[in-house]
Amino acid sequence: MTTEPLWAWIAFSAVVVGMLLVDLWVFHREAHAVTLKEATIWSIIWIAAALLFNLIIWLWLGGEKALQFLTGYLVEKSLSADNVFVFAVLFNYFAVPPAYRHRVLFWGVLGAIVMRLAFILLGAALLKRFHWVVYIFGAIVVVSGIKLLRGKTKHIEPQRNPVLRLARKFLPVTPDYEGQRFFVRQGGRLLATPLLLVLIAVETTDLVFAVDSVPAIFAITRDPFIVYTSNVCAILGLRALYFCLEGVIRLFRYLDQGLAIVLIFIGFKMLISEFYKIPTSISLGVVAFILAVTIALSLYQEKKEAARNRPKELPLRNPSSE
Repeated sequence: MTTEPLWAWIAFSAVVVGMLLVDLWVFHREAHAVTLKEATIWSIIWIAAALLFNLIIWLWLGGEKALQFLTGYLVEKSLSADNVFVFAVLFNYFAVPPAYRHRVLFWGVLGAIVMRLAFILLGAALLKRFHWVVYIFGAIVVVSGIKLLRGKTKHIEPQRNPVLRLARKFLPVTPDYEGQRFFVRQGGRLLATPLLLVLIAVETTDLVFAVDSVPAIFAITRDPFIVYTSNVCAILGLRALYFCLEGVIRLFRYLDQGLAIVLIFIGFKMLISEFYKIPTSISLGVVAFILAVTIALSLYQEKKEAARNRPKELPLRNPSSE
């Protein structure tokens, strides 16, 4: 299943943890609202880091593995855009001050990495032991794409989250936010803050997204190391992506349809993998083409509607006619 040694897993994870700690304790030590400029810079940094690692894979493991990583990264990065909508719903529902949102997303990303690692190792073990699991994974991805195409995955209701309801029932929670802290001690009691409830909601919704995205990457490669690293590299830039897109995500009106088609294509690729293997280069081209067309159509439609709704200029009156 994988030819990469244990030290490669440890080294990659150590670098990721180090980058996250620098991000938290150096650049975001003090709570502040992330500006668009700051988010754009961090997005470029995380994308550049992923491409640099892609180059390392190419030099170390060869072009095919590098192409698999790049395709998996692009798929996961695209699916992450849908997370932006969910984060916006959760932050608005809990009325989270902008200055505290980065801290929630930081710990949310860290939890997501741990959950994805568990999912990936479990998925790899299942595929190795029970070969027919590949058809279950393919079916999950296809069904997820169809549901997304029919608009059945965007209805987020935090108040109905069973984990969140359970936490509210058993955890004593302060009435107001206490800075960016998740716990405070008041009157000798350790109390949770509403920010912890937000984090719980973020983690549980990411768990649902992982059920779709992890099988999708296994359609591209069965190598757990490539699946894990492409997932993590995409997730690392999720925070910056949120702050870049939170104000404009609704402009990409056809994004869901594009992502749905991508998922259906990937699921179909997995279902026929035992009869015909679609080359990774073709998969990358198909995914990139679908996303490019989706974004272009969204921007064109937005520009067209803006022009149609623009107030028409009244003709100038001729003073001589009066």
